[in-house]
Amino acid sequence: MTHNLKFSSPRIHTVSGAVLENHVIVTDESGKIVSIDDQSSHDMATVKQVSGDIIPGLVNTHCHLELSHMKGRVDTGTKLLPFLQGVVKFRDIPQEEIDAAIAAGDQEMYDAGIVAVGDISNKLDTAKTKNSSQLRYYTFVEMFDFLQDSMTDAMIAQYNEVYDGQSRSSHNQVSKVPHAPYTVTPRLFEYLGNSNEDQATVSIHNQETPEEDALFMNKTGGFLDFYKSFGFNIDSFKETGQHSIYYAMQYLNPKNKNLFVHNTRTT
Repeated sequence: MTHNLKFSSPRIHTVSGAVLENHVIVTDESGKIVSIDDQSSHDMATVKQVSGDIIPGLVNTHCHLELSHMKGRVDTGTKLLPFLQGVVKFRDIPQEEIDAAIAAGDQEMYDAGIVAVGDISNKLDTAKTKNSSQLRYYTFVEMFDFLQDSMTDAMIAQYNEVYDGQSRSSHNQVSKVPHAPYTVTPRLFEYLGNSNEDQATVSIHNQETPEEDALFMNKTGGFLDFYKSFGFNIDSFKETGQHSIYYAMQYLNPKNKNLFVHNTRTT
């Protein structure tokens, strides 16, 4: 025999936007909401009163859980390109420290009321935590080849190992996604556009900095030095004369659910 649980608070926020007062949420033992009723339908002695508001679970649409160990290690306020250089160049962290930070990050999200996460993965470091997590994940296995045609095949092979190593379940869906317009060659974009089922969700970083559009509009800006600092030659890259999003959109599969993240420079 199952026993329903009942909760009430001064205000109950619903996913439709309505805010209910003097209502009771009834759940089964698993936490699934069975009904939301007027208080007059229940003996309030059987209802747990909660202070504050009750809200639907939060969704974290963009997370880099595998980088949890980087918190506090890279300076903030530096703008994007120096920040990216700091992240890429930061190495030699003990694996046990990385694993502990990932587990702590997962728990921190759960404690904050998050129920679902869109998570970027370049490695398999988060797989163990996701297998036992109370959160639902959509894992975006992120691929990039730094606009280097010579690296495309190797990068596809490397990230396919990450994709194949992910556990699939109702609590973890997986897709292959591009990192950003400025790090993905046309050939890698074409591969990714054909890699997922039609209804898959695909995430891409978009227009985070003025330098991104400058690269595509007229091949100027900070990305020229950014690539030079890593020893990458982008002489073969041809500017499009358009904002970077148009370069990405010509390759993204319109049958996918395409999620553009950041968009800080999008008009």
